[in-house]
Amino acid sequence: MSVVKELKEFMMRGNVVDMAVGVIVGGAFGKIVTSLVNDVIMPPIGALLGNVNFSELKVVIKEAVGETAAVTINYGAFIQTIIDFIIIATAIFFAIKAINSLKKKKEEAPAAPPAPTKEEVLLTEIRDLLKEQNSK
Repeated sequence: MSVVKELKEFMMRGNVVDMAVGVIVGGAFGKIVTSLVNDVIMPPIGALLGNVNFSELKVVIKEAVGETAAVTINYGAFIQTIIDFIIIATAIFFAIKAINSLKKKKEEAPAAPPAPTKEEVLLTEIRDLLKEQNSK
């Protein structure tokens, strides 16, 4: 039973939950970027290069024989994956940069001085009364 309790405590830590949310959002973001690259960015680039479909660019090492599939190096899909990575890495860079700048602003904000203790207040009153008596 203690293993289940430890697992529950581990899973409910803030860092683990944050990491899980990050992985889920990152996966969804990755799908969006993949669609952006495959469906929006690459078709115009392919059209500019003479109606090239990058997903079909490949080098055939061994031709298909009967039911055996051809052996190919799919460098067009690799190019699309590199573009996906560059977009995701850039987005993460700017997100982290924004988060770090927010942290710096939070750290730079001057902290309010702590309220005086009861002893300090009492000593201040005594000092003021002594000053008053000496001035008379």
